[in-house]
Order: sequence, then C-alpha cells, then structure tokens
Amino acid sequence: MIVDDEEVIREFVKTYLEGIGYEVTEAADGAALKLCYDGPQPDVVLLDLKLPDADGLTILPQLKKAWPEAAVIVLTGHGSIEAAVEATKRGAYYFQQKPIDGDTLKLQVERALEHKQINEENSSLRRALSTMSGGAAPVFQSQAMKNVVRTVERVAQSDVSILITGESGTGKEVIADLIHLLSPRSKGPNVKVNCAALPRELIESELFGSVRGAFTGAQADREGLFRQAEGGTLLLDELSEMPIDTQSKLLRVLQEKEVRPVGGKTSYKIDCRVIAATNRVPQDAIRDGKMREDLYYRISAISVFLPPLRDRREDIVPLASAFLKRFAAQANRVITGFTPDAADLLRRFDWPGNVRQLQNEVQRAVLMAEDKVIDVPDLAITVSQATEQQAEAGNLTLMEAMERNTIVQMLKETRGNKLETAKRLGIGRQTLYNKIKAYAIEA
Repeated sequence: MIVDDEEVIREFVKTYLEGIGYEVTEAADGAALKLCYDGPQPDVVLLDLKLPDADGLTILPQLKKAWPEAAVIVLTGHGSIEAAVEATKRGAYYFQQKPIDGDTLKLQVERALEHKQINEENSSLRRALSTMSGGAAPVFQSQAMKNVVRTVERVAQSDVSILITGESGTGKEVIADLIHLLSPRSKGPNVKVNCAALPRELIESELFGSVRGAFTGAQADREGLFRQAEGGTLLLDELSEMPIDTQSKLLRVLQEKEVRPVGGKTSYKIDCRVIAATNRVPQDAIRDGKMREDLYYRISAISVFLPPLRDRREDIVPLASAFLKRFAAQANRVITGFTPDAADLLRRFDWPGNVRQLQNEVQRAVLMAEDKVIDVPDLAITVSQATEQQAEAGNLTLMEAMERNTIVQMLKETRGNKLETAKRLGIGRQTLYNKIKAYAIEA
C-alpha cells in the first residue's frame, strides 16, 4: 500500500510495482488509510510522513496496531531525517528520502518483505517454544541447539519424513513437538507411540488398526494410530525397537500412503506426517539387524541429531534454573537458585542421562534443600562418580560406565521398579533389561 497525498507519486509506485508483479492499493491521506484498517493487511506499507490531515509519526503506531505484521517504509523529503529516524524507533522498518527511483523502490520493497518473513518465522518459533515450555522463555544457549532449531524451522513447513537421533534423554520428543507446532498441521492431532513399549503381538494392530475377530481378543474394530493422526503428526519413538517384519509393513505404508488394518480387506488412505526417533546410531542399528536399511533411507529424508548435554555445557545451568523455577513453584518452596559451587558442579558433570537426568536431579534437590539456594551437598551427583564406576566395571568404556552408573542410581530411586526406571530413562523395558544383563547389574 502507498499512502501519499501526491497523486503523481502514488501513480508512479502503483504502475512500477504492478509492472513487476505486486498488487498495490493506495490511500491519499490519513482518513482514507483508517478506512482500510478493517480490510486485508498489506505486506508492505509506503507511508509519507507529511499528510494533509495527519502527521505520519502519529499515524504510525495506529497503523502498526491495526496491521502488526506489515513492514512500514516511511517516505520523507529533505530536511526531515530526524523525523524519519524517530519513525524507525516507533516501528517503521526503514525510511526513504524522496524522490525515489524504480530500482531503489524495488530493492526496498524486497528487503522489507524478507524482513517481514523473518519476523513471522521468529514469531511462530517463539509461540511454539513458549507453548512447549509453559510460557517460559526457550532454554538453550549453545550454538549446537541453535543449529538444531534453525534446521527445524526450515523443514517444519514441509510434509517430508524426519528422523531424530540422539542419546536417551536429549529431548527428541520435545523437538518432534516443536516440528508439529511449527508445521501447517499444528491444529491437527499430535499422536505419539513408543515402539519399544508395545507388545510384539499387538504393535501392528496399534499402528495399522484391526478388524473384529482378526486375532484372539479382537472384540471390536480398532482404528489404529495412523488413522488417529489424520491431518496431523505421528511420532514413532524408538523406531529401532520395532520388530523387523513390522518395519517392512511400515515401509509399505509410507510408500503407498495407505494402511490396511490387521485382518481387513480394505486399505485406507492416510494423511499424516511421520516423525521417527531413535537413541541408536542408525548405521549401528542397521548393522545389528535392528533397523531395515530401506526403511532408514525412506524415513530419514531429513535427519536431526540432538547432541548430548555434555557436548553443550552452556545449556546446563539455564536448563537447571528453568527446572528449579518450575519444581520450586510446584512444591511451594522459595528457592532462588544455585550457589556458584553447585552451578560449577552441574556444568562439570557429564550427565549420561542427559536433560532427563538433569531434570530429575533438580527436582530431587528442590525437595531436599534446606536453604533458599541449592548447594553442592544438596546434589546427589559428583564428578568422580563416572570414574569410580568405570573402575568397578572393569573393561567398560567411560561412556558405558556412566550409563551403568545412571541405571544403578535410577533403580535405587525407583526402589527397583524396572518399568518406572525405563520410563524415567526414556528407554524401552526390553532395552533396560538388556542393559541390566550386559552391565551385570544386580536388580
């Protein structure tokens, strides 16, 4: 939109920009502009600061209130630079002196549109992160996580399948939620399934649905998770724990975009975005026969790797502080933060259980702390734990020793409840049983 009282300028802008593909509307003064506020919001507004019935600086806040997403370029004559600078402080994107030529006009409009698009993307990201964190500010400072979020922003708008990899507890489900919230499917269902938690004999009926009588106990038709996720997103967590024969059927569903219930004769078209996650290195899972190679290539059109917490230590204390604030409020306790020594210990610890372990540690410390700040004695962790456990474990690598230590500690906290331990660690029951056996843990 061009807002200017000089007809020759309005005509020039309209003719030039329409000639290169833009739609242009015009208003000759402030009154005409106000009449447009209830109509469609323009992407860019060219606003003259000197109108016959109003001052541009006065109009600008009203315009931004009516059209908050519009990028405003103010037009000014010679001798009005101070007013133009003031306009940028009040929300204008840029100012341009008259007279304005075609090439400059084209460049400024293109830049304003780019600026508007970036603002819209950032606004969507902030809303999504705020929704996920209960209204709190997003908690990450590391360049590694900034890169992850940048990738998520770029791919969220498409429908391409995504594979999220990373150790247990790094936040793969959180990233899947972020992708859903930033996608055009955000108003649709966000369905999640932990493939390791489903009994082998029931996983296909859970995913694809089943008809009455298809197997013993099938007393009614079951819709299946793919159809429940219609118009939304389906997260297949711990994909590598899915039986190989089921993976073959999943591949066919992804290729054909249709699903046939177990025992059924009719296939149904599906319309959902599939996100998969695994805590295994995909190449290792393929080598070990835990993941079909063709499924991996089909589902990993885009791969997102979440680095472990020990590789992004600058995120540890901000995360811990956010957890502290939440758990202190829940427990109705006044705890203001961590002592410098406690914060240093948090940063130095390797967190083999990643963000989930950090969250559990802070929650326990909030309940146990006697003062208004959490100090080292309030924390159950010590930097030497992993090293000591490695010595006990003999030939275990440092990473394995830390993982063993985490499992032992979690089993103690859950009083030997393996189901709860697996849940807190973010792994399947069978995965936990395998690790208990491999590490010779008495449980």
